[in-house]
Amino acid sequence: MNAKAGDRNVLGHKLFKEILDSMDTSLFSLVVGRKTDKPLNEAFPAKRVLHSDVKGGMLDRSQWPAMWQSVLMQPGTGEKRSAYIHIPFCRQKCLYCGFFQNFCKEEEETAYIDRLVAELKMNADSPYMDDPVNAVFIGGGTPSSLSPINAGRMLKAINDYLPLVNDCEITLEGRSYDLVPEKMETWFANGVNRISVGVQSFNTKVRQSVGRLDDRETILQRLETLTRYNQAAVIIDLIYGLPYQTPEIWLEDVATLKTAAVDGWDLYQLNVYENSALKKEIDAGRLPAVATIREQANLFAAAHILLADLPVSQISVCHWSKTNRERNMYNIMAQQGHTMLPFGAGAGGKVGGFSLMQERDIRRYIQRIDSGEKPIMVMMTSHAAANLHDAIKNQIKLGYLDLSQLAVQFDSRISELNTLLDLWEERGLIEWGSGIARLTVPGQFWYVNITQSVLECVNALLHGENSWLTQKVGAQG
Repeated sequence: MNAKAGDRNVLGHKLFKEILDSMDTSLFSLVVGRKTDKPLNEAFPAKRVLHSDVKGGMLDRSQWPAMWQSVLMQPGTGEKRSAYIHIPFCRQKCLYCGFFQNFCKEEEETAYIDRLVAELKMNADSPYMDDPVNAVFIGGGTPSSLSPINAGRMLKAINDYLPLVNDCEITLEGRSYDLVPEKMETWFANGVNRISVGVQSFNTKVRQSVGRLDDRETILQRLETLTRYNQAAVIIDLIYGLPYQTPEIWLEDVATLKTAAVDGWDLYQLNVYENSALKKEIDAGRLPAVATIREQANLFAAAHILLADLPVSQISVCHWSKTNRERNMYNIMAQQGHTMLPFGAGAGGKVGGFSLMQERDIRRYIQRIDSGEKPIMVMMTSHAAANLHDAIKNQIKLGYLDLSQLAVQFDSRISELNTLLDLWEERGLIEWGSGIARLTVPGQFWYVNITQSVLECVNALLHGENSWLTQKVGAQG
């Protein structure tokens, strides 16, 4: 039962205003931000975390097999769910990437797909696997690097061993270099209906400076060829803040979206990781300095201005659709906290109240599959307020926060966070409309910080937990 306002102090609950008043200057700046007439550039001292979250508790390794078996015995509930399939191979390592695992080697790739098929089959008949799967995301790595034979084997196993709904969204990540007929026809023959291509920039000098292969003309031609098949939604990623990417080049990239053969796109901020190959190249003087966080904010805002004049729909703080073919189902379900079944080395997921991460090392992954094990590397219990946290993350990713709805659904005390939203309104990060807080363009740029702050404030208010977190996210300042 929720405590009434007059009972909070008696029951040991702090009022949210008391929580704010107890913060020292540095913590207040971290969580609430800074009062400034330049919220786009200066609302927060830095980007706080890579992904917003308040984690649950780590389970002892000895418990993992029994917990996994208990999950498999749970009957289906009919909820929506997705599956994530990880392909840990790339033809080339891009300088900015923090996800690289292995170069492509045909023999190793074939051995890996053998075990991935075995993993998909392993628990297919268990009660927990009965619920239909609404979306499958094949990520990596570079899944498009798989040979047509191995891609076909993987996709056939997905269709054979996962109970896919009739309109299941099946996304395959790739790069333009792999958009060749033999591969594309294999994908489409086996149900792929959404292709996500990591373009990053259309500018030849910019993209090739960080390890991408194709030039501008080749990318646009291959996207056109892919679209002419009329078999899949075509989505691309663009990154802002890359080496050599001046504001003029960035706006040319964004303007190209109007005529490019794509159905939607994501705009992502470059993170220069401390030990990345990109930072080493910059430090050695072989590449120029990249945009600072403040300069990235200007690039993000400039893209917003340009896209506002196009006949496109913004469907999250970083994702736009140009046609109604783009459903973005997997990403929306992930934001909402639905079950996500993990398969493959390095795959992560959420099942039965637990978060899982699987073995990243291919050799250990293969050994554990050959032993008949689910190759779990990390297993955690979900936070007690995980459903509330998921609702908050979903709302903010969609560009708004409705505290009154969350208070009705979860806990009336959540309404106390209006004090925080009033501060953010004064600072230009949100605007009120019909009782709902909507993120301004500066608010959208800083949405990860905003999400983390709301999660932590809810955690402090409802559970008395101090979970304030900051990470070194980008080395570019």
